Amino acid sequence: MTSHMDTDEQSVVLPSSTTSGLSLSLHPLPILNISEHLTRLKLQTRSNSPFVLGALLGTQNGREVEIVNTFELATEEGRDDLVDHGFLVSRRDQYKQVFPSLEFIGWYTVAPVPTSRHIAFHEQFTGYCSTPLLLVLQPSTIAPPSSDITGQTLPFKAYEPTIEIRDKKTRSVFIEAPYKVETGEAERIAVDWTAKGGGGSTSLESHLQAQRAAVKMLHERILVLVQYVTNVIAGQVPTDHTTLRSLSALIASLPASENKSFREEFNTEYEDVQLTAFLSSLTKSTNILNDLVDKHLVLTVGSREDRAIPGPRRRGMGRQGMVSGDWAMHS
Repeated sequence: MTSHMDTDEQSVVLPSSTTSGLSLSLHPLPILNISEHLTRLKLQTRSNSPFVLGALLGTQNGREVEIVNTFELATEEGRDDLVDHGFLVSRRDQYKQVFPSLEFIGWYTVAPVPTSRHIAFHEQFTGYCSTPLLLVLQPSTIAPPSSDITGQTLPFKAYEPTIEIRDKKTRSVFIEAPYKVETGEAERIAVDWTAKGGGGSTSLESHLQAQRAAVKMLHERILVLVQYVTNVIAGQVPTDHTTLRSLSALIASLPASENKSFREEFNTEYEDVQLTAFLSSLTKSTNILNDLVDKHLVLTVGSREDRAIPGPRRRGMGRQGMVSGDWAMHS
């Protein structure tokens, strides 16, 4: 199934003159997630138009909706027109344990325009939300040229479901809902870090970059002096005794670098620096592994509670609803 679904003769989107009245806020994380999902599927399937399907998580207060996060969805094996509801429920419950305030509020896909096949998919999500939203990524949309990057339009469109009565018959349609991009302080830092390539610039890295630039400049200037002395010896440039005396004094002021004590001290400091870098890398890897184990423990709590025999809650529950034996099992 491709994202370019068959186009019907009759549009399922009401004209722009019909207003939604929905106050919708879109955060940067869903934008990045959906874009990454599409790019990854293009590389995996080697197709320019893979079928993209995912769920939207956020908060809703009346007509005010915020889309905060997303996760990918799967279809039934052999049926690309049916959502794998078991996978959806499992992933939704896992996110609910980590982010209790987020609810399922809709789904997303990639397509030029919504069609009747989107309506069929949309009706499969009404059991999880009374009015699920649809967020469509339109990568083929060409934005008008603008010198102001922040003023350019994102290739996303949000739709709210509604019912249209035509010729005494009702049918499900979409209304385009305007949205605004809302960014928190933490999200601004993350987006800025991503835009710079995720270099993870730290104070140590900045210090090393400055040291490298200084050594490079020193090396270039030494090459200039060596070239000057070579040209003087070859008679290509006139002899300047003042410059040569300055070079001789500079060389005489440098410490001897080939004696045994200097080499031993240099090797000792070099080994200390290498050991420090190794310990720093080992500590960072240990922290990443510890975070991964914590996330694994959080995600496995729900599946264990689902398999538990119905009845009164067992005693001895540990942190985050985990029985006391779970820590020993994962340790």
